Parts: sequence; structure tokens; C-alpha cells
Amino acid sequence: MSQNDLKKITRRKAADSFYSLPQNEYIPTLCAAFLLDRKAQNLTDKTLEFYRLNLQKFVNWLDAQSVKTIDPLTPDLLRAFFIAMSERGHSAGGVRAIFRTVRAFLRWYEAEFEPSAWRDPLRKVKMPKADIEPFQPVPLEDIRAMLDVCKRGRFTDERDRAILLFLLDTGVRAGELLALNREDADAITGGVLIRKSKSRRPRTVFLGRAARRALRSYFKLRKDNAPAVFVTDEGERLKMAGLRQVMVRRAKSAGVAIPSLHSFRRAFALAMHRAGVDLLTIQRLLGHSDMSVLNRYIKQDAEDLRGAHERGSPADKV
Repeated sequence: MSQNDLKKITRRKAADSFYSLPQNEYIPTLCAAFLLDRKAQNLTDKTLEFYRLNLQKFVNWLDAQSVKTIDPLTPDLLRAFFIAMSERGHSAGGVRAIFRTVRAFLRWYEAEFEPSAWRDPLRKVKMPKADIEPFQPVPLEDIRAMLDVCKRGRFTDERDRAILLFLLDTGVRAGELLALNREDADAITGGVLIRKSKSRRPRTVFLGRAARRALRSYFKLRKDNAPAVFVTDEGERLKMAGLRQVMVRRAKSAGVAIPSLHSFRRAFALAMHRAGVDLLTIQRLLGHSDMSVLNRYIKQDAEDLRGAHERGSPADKV
């Protein structure tokens, strides 16, 4: 037997020894299988990365406790893990995100392997509480100021004006905006087909008169043949860094706070709600799977509540 053959046999035995650990016990192997399962479900790369990073924190912490298999997991051990994550600087929202990842992983394990003598210890652990703050929208007066510094007739100004109105009038995510092709956005009817959504389900959103006019003015100045709706001076598809620079440049010129891209989405939801659009319609336009996030988007201030009370005051109707 040659030396190479001996090495191959040795490696094979080592691998057999490793995999002799029940595959429904060894946590790093299970994590890899879980991520494979999520990928097979065609989840987005962003979601897969979210799971991967949070599971890595879980595996690293367990490894420091000399825990490598499922059996030693107990409610107290899991509680200690979440406390450790908080003590390491994760916000309450961050710890809740890690909790959701671990919960999905352990529920997947239980459903996948159906262990007879094992029960998910996380079912006895309550999710860490966090103050639920409403999401802040970009103020409409700030958007007006940013639009005012976009000069008419210049390519980048017309493009940036169209971007600002497009984000505000559709509530689309920044990534959805950047993925749009010209065939997806009808500047005449205002219909916009979102093909690449977070949920992987296409949906249609709409542009009002002002946003349609802005988009047509921008399209008239296009000299390229690029398929993208929004492009750079060189005719290349605008990327996330470039979109953020649009916000920075226009906000600084207008003398207002630099808005986050997502704050336009919140402004859309709140404006539609104040205009009397029902919540189910807003949810569908935003592409949300449920109402939980939408409720945080729709931040009603004191004047909203005052107006609602004046319309429904029971005592005034006596």
C-alpha cells in the first residue's frame, strides 16, 4: 500500500469518525444544513446572510461554552446566550433578531429530524422585550426643499427629481427602485411592475401626475440604451452608493437633514393613511406580508389623534 493510499484511508476514517456523530446533534453541521434548506426555499441573499451571521454568533458562543451538539441545550443556556449578546452591545432589536434566527433553526431541526426524546428548549424562553419605536418618515417639507434645488433641464437634476418623487409616490424599497427596467415603468399610465421584491412576489405600484411628469422629463434627456430606469451620467445602472449620494447631495444643497432611503417608504405609508387609504391597500402597495411593520410605519402624531377624536367624539354627539 502506497503512502498516498494510507493518507486517503486515514482521512476517510477521520471523516467517518466526524460524521459518526448523529447528524441531528452536531450544531455546526446542522447550521449548514439549515442554511441549505433556506436557500432551497429561494430566500433572498440578504435573508440568507441574516441567518448566517446570527447563527455564527450562536455557534461561536456555544463553542466557547464547549457545547457542540443539540442535547446540552437548555432554556437556561439559551437565556444566558441572549444575555451575553445584550452585554456585548447588541441592541434589544438586535437580540430579538438573533432570537428569531435561533427559533427558526431549532424549529427546523425538530421538524426535520423528529427527535423522539428531544423538545425545543427555546419554547420555554420568552423573546427579549424591546421598546417599539415608530419609524420616522422623511418630512414632506424636506422633500420639497430637495426638489427645489433640482434645476430643470439638466440630466442629473431631472433624474434626481424623478427619483425623489418616485420613492415618495410608490413607497418602493431602494433595491426595488434600482432593479427597475424601463419596460417595468410606464411613464404615461403610471403603472410600475416590481419584479424583484423582498418576498419574491411581484406587485404593481403607481405613480401620480407629478411623478409621471418628472419621469417623462428625465426620460427625454436619456441618450443611452441602458435597460435600467435610473442610470449614471455614463449610462450605467445606478447603484446603492450612487443613490445614497443623491440624497446626500440634494439634502446638503437644500440645507435639510440627510434622509435615509427607507424614510421615503415610511412617508408614503403615512401620507396614504392620512389621505384615507385603507391599511390593507397600503400593505399590498408596500409589499408587506403582514401588518406588524406597517403599524410602526404609520406614526400618528398628536394632530392626527386630535383630528380623529374631533370626528368621533361621543360627547359631541349627545
